[in-house]
Amino acid sequence: MRPSYVTAPGNRPPPQVERVYIHSAKEIAAMRRSNALAHKIRQFVEPLVKAGVTTDEIDRAAHAEMMRHGAYPSPLQYAGFPKSIATSVNEIVCHGIPDSRALVNGDVLKIDTSLYFEGFHGDCCGTFFVGEVDDAARKLNDFTKAVLAKAISICKPGVPVSEVGRVINEECDKAGYGIVTRYCGHGVGKELHMFPIVEHCYNENPVLMQPGMIFTIEPMVTEGMAITDVWREDGWTVVTRDRSRCAQWEDTILITPTGAEVLTK
Repeated sequence: MRPSYVTAPGNRPPPQVERVYIHSAKEIAAMRRSNALAHKIRQFVEPLVKAGVTTDEIDRAAHAEMMRHGAYPSPLQYAGFPKSIATSVNEIVCHGIPDSRALVNGDVLKIDTSLYFEGFHGDCCGTFFVGEVDDAARKLNDFTKAVLAKAISICKPGVPVSEVGRVINEECDKAGYGIVTRYCGHGVGKELHMFPIVEHCYNENPVLMQPGMIFTIEPMVTEGMAITDVWREDGWTVVTRDRSRCAQWEDTILITPTGAEVLTK
């Protein structure tokens, strides 16, 4: 089964409906399966991250593993994206296109594993180290995982979606890290990108969390400047303007009657 944008003109997804979608019990069960599989692919790629390996090779392996499970890679042909995963090395923040560059010792690699399974998208991202990295890279990565966990911990019915951004921005300010503001979390389900928009910075989004809402939280934390540019050569690759390194972790969560459930686990 393939998402609608694969055959749409220009591979464009349908316009986002500007309302929050509340998933039924049957849809939630399907989202648990698709996101559990996305997490499984995230685990699958981790041991492939080694010096001398190219991100093209990791992409091909991830593609084959998704197909083996009967899933379609969500990024593939999404608005023309050419590969099955996104691989973002060091100063590349997100949307990096796998290529023939061999990974080298000390690289910090973000891999976004998103897939379409049984009619629903699963979406997650992780940061992995190539060989030995410096203490600053480990500290950045540990902080990013911790700030994601803290943001998830405050999610429950009645909480404004804007609280996610407040918590993340506040923690980054205290730690002296930058937080990328141009790219956000999002609702996810039958479409890869849905409402609500989930910003990772201070904002005034009035939407309140409700049981049945499903969305991603995916902070992109930088060592230095959080201002970004997009490579003109491909129109996709996002880099920090000062070329400082970035770490990212992403999970998809479900708002339950009492709190939040991480689906990408």
